[in-house]
Amino acid sequence: MTGPATGPTPHSRGEELLLARISAAAGRAHLGKRRATYAGAAHPTRPPAGPARVIRCLLAFARYGRPSATKARAEARLDLYEHGMTVAVRRRIHLIRYDTTSVFHKGARLPHDSAGAGPTRLYTLTDIEGKQVELYGELGDSDAGEWVPEVQRAVTRAQLPRALAALDAGERLTFGDVWLTREEVGSGEVSARWPQVRQMETTYGTIRLNIDGNWHTLAPTAATIPNLFVFHTLVEHFRTGGVHG
Repeated sequence: MTGPATGPTPHSRGEELLLARISAAAGRAHLGKRRATYAGAAHPTRPPAGPARVIRCLLAFARYGRPSATKARAEARLDLYEHGMTVAVRRRIHLIRYDTTSVFHKGARLPHDSAGAGPTRLYTLTDIEGKQVELYGELGDSDAGEWVPEVQRAVTRAQLPRALAALDAGERLTFGDVWLTREEVGSGEVSARWPQVRQMETTYGTIRLNIDGNWHTLAPTAATIPNLFVFHTLVEHFRTGGVHG
């Protein structure tokens, strides 16, 4: 008679094979060292209307390997690396690089059996093949509270230096319908030089700028702005004097 097993629960053969495939794919994409892993559930989607394929995953359950009542539904896996991330959905592994991806986010309802679900956020990322991957996370979920800000920080770290270099070289950068240069920021009929900009806020999904004490709508919906957190960092950088730090 043997005693109770001790130590971590061994991975199944299928999990070991998936990990090997993910590690190999991440290595080929030069994503660096793995930092964290999360599990979720994939939801079937309708056939795409256009050539772009969208993969939807719910990644708000538990960090990979922790006990969870929903672990049996963990058909999707998210791995965060130094320079990017992988999203494994069924047999497909999507590779996303922080320095090239575009991230959009907005409020959303979970697909299909979501009547009892709490408020969620939808994050759409572009993988290295140009396909879109949608990640859902419930607001207040501890795991989504970890991977969401980490992805935002990693994308900002990867893309901010190149954006600043382009602006320093006199280029004009666009984020959806919003644009900025070293001298000013604007969208549509609204524009302002940086000394005029006192504050930026995103309220009810709308980007607004305080220009000389008056609020102006810069973009009707923040959900159409790629990498909004990078744009916000650039605004604060130039609004406060554009000092590199």
